[in-house]
Amino acid sequence: MITGRVRAPEINTKHGWLNTDKNYSLKDFRGKIVLLDFWTLGCINCQHIIPDLHRLEAEYPEELVVIGVHSAKFDAEKSQNSIRKAILKFGIKHPVVNDADLEVWRQFAINGWPTIVLIDPDGNVIGQKAGEGIYEIVKPNIDQLIQDFGEKLNRQIFSFQPETSMATPLRFPGKMAAAADGTIFIADSGHHRILQLSPDGQVLAVIGNGEAGFKNGTYEEATFCEPQGLALKGHLLYVADTKNNAIRLVDLDEKTVLTAVGNGKLEYYFYQDKLDEPVNPNSPWDLAIAGDEMYIASAGNHQVLRMDLRTERVMRFAGNGREALINGPLRDASFNQPSGLALAGNLLYVADAEASAIRVINVENGIVQTLVGRGLFDFGDLDGAADVAQLQHAVGLTVVDSNLYIADTYNGKVKVLDLEKKRVRTLIGGLNEPNDVKFIGGFLWVTDTNHHQLLKVNLETGEKYLVPITF
Repeated sequence: MITGRVRAPEINTKHGWLNTDKNYSLKDFRGKIVLLDFWTLGCINCQHIIPDLHRLEAEYPEELVVIGVHSAKFDAEKSQNSIRKAILKFGIKHPVVNDADLEVWRQFAINGWPTIVLIDPDGNVIGQKAGEGIYEIVKPNIDQLIQDFGEKLNRQIFSFQPETSMATPLRFPGKMAAAADGTIFIADSGHHRILQLSPDGQVLAVIGNGEAGFKNGTYEEATFCEPQGLALKGHLLYVADTKNNAIRLVDLDEKTVLTAVGNGKLEYYFYQDKLDEPVNPNSPWDLAIAGDEMYIASAGNHQVLRMDLRTERVMRFAGNGREALINGPLRDASFNQPSGLALAGNLLYVADAEASAIRVINVENGIVQTLVGRGLFDFGDLDGAADVAQLQHAVGLTVVDSNLYIADTYNGKVKVLDLEKKRVRTLIGGLNEPNDVKFIGGFLWVTDTNHHQLLKVNLETGEKYLVPITF
């Protein structure tokens, strides 16, 4: 943790505060230890430190105030509504400042997401720490400040008014999978469960009791934590249990949930680490099965993993762990929070979200290429030739014939990459952070995530239909 005491700059911006009923200034928190969390909503590493923040808030309710400073990377992340949805999605309890113009970011000399800044009760910055794993570093500093300031501490507990939302049948729906009998499985991520639906939206089964947790058992006993990717093999449904860093196994015949791999912990491996030994997934976001092998988009470690479904061993497959847009052989290539997968023969297409890119892995010759996208900070909303087209944090893919359909998440659109003509066009817009696309029963199904809706689209006319979810 970089340390040094200087007066903390003010954190108010013209864009205001969220998750509270009023705007504050740092002066309002004199006598408190203040922790500023600089984050942006699409960053998986920012999401990783939320449990540490919750733990610190629970341990120091009288002494500590946590304030999120949302310093957006993508244009779509700057809006109040997008940040509000993220606050609800991630269960953030503390107030958040919208730093859309990066004014506060610059004043505190922040260089990357996430970064935390610790401010003493007199309003002086005592240090900052970039990256994950903040609990063990921040806690002793808080303990020392409590000892140093003693009776000077303000122990009044601030009551902030959190954001609220209406109850909906789906809450931040994520990935989908289609069964041979025409039924659809959908990750009802915000409700921490999986739903099995009929083609008309009737709920046939609820997998998981709806509480955030990591428990095996029957459908009614089992718990998940923000599940995403789904993949079917016979009567087995594999689930990317994202915030549990695990792959869960649903036996559709026995109606039970087990854990195939993962222990709930975040694990990291880079370059030569654990190249030929089993690993656990890190924030797995999507799954794709080919025969007895399953590919895992390990978003939190910027890699693609491969699981042997017979032995349940997971091994590194593509990506060196560095967050960058680098092509080439599997172990030399770099990815940027891969969040969507689609298989077509020996080609594995990857939605490389943080680079707003579409990548392709030839699983036979082991070469990674880029079809759309140019880098971590190159994004936009531009159709046309694939080498100039721009997306914005795309996270969902599916292949239909020679077309790759893309959930262009932060542009609120579904786009189509013609794989033969190498051109991108917009199919539909008006969505709010769509997470997945799947071709099922003659329609393109879309999870309109922040609208809490499931849609299906006529590919010939582009007409959208709402799928009503009924229990």
